[in-house]
Amino acid sequence: MKLDNNNHSVFKLYYHLILVVKYRRNVFDDEISNFAKERFITIGKSYNIFLEEFNHDMEHVHILFKAHPNTELSKFINAYKSSTSRIIKKNFPNVRSKLWKSSFWTKSFCLITSGGVTTDVVKRYIETQGENR
Repeated sequence: MKLDNNNHSVFKLYYHLILVVKYRRNVFDDEISNFAKERFITIGKSYNIFLEEFNHDMEHVHILFKAHPNTELSKFINAYKSSTSRIIKKNFPNVRSKLWKSSFWTKSFCLITSGGVTTDVVKRYIETQGENR
């Protein structure tokens, strides 16, 4: 398993982010998704966030990314949502007809940590520490 590192730590931090369009309106197509993906990559660079996978359904996106331990995830997510909301509504006028208010995304989001093993495997590993001395 290859780990990431910086000056003071070694880590492997993966996250699964789900963002939902306001009112669950069906606005995503491949063009809007590609735009949102490129914005994620661009904004992520300044937060030490790196895209692994990005895909969409009609009313939400799923994003798998990795980040450094010192990354302020909520600040990044808010910056991403603000930027994409503003620019998507500006560059894709058909979206405005489906969303009559100023928001593009719902206020909430779902963020799940995603590792290489299950939580049960980690628990068993920790439980057995020091047993074979």
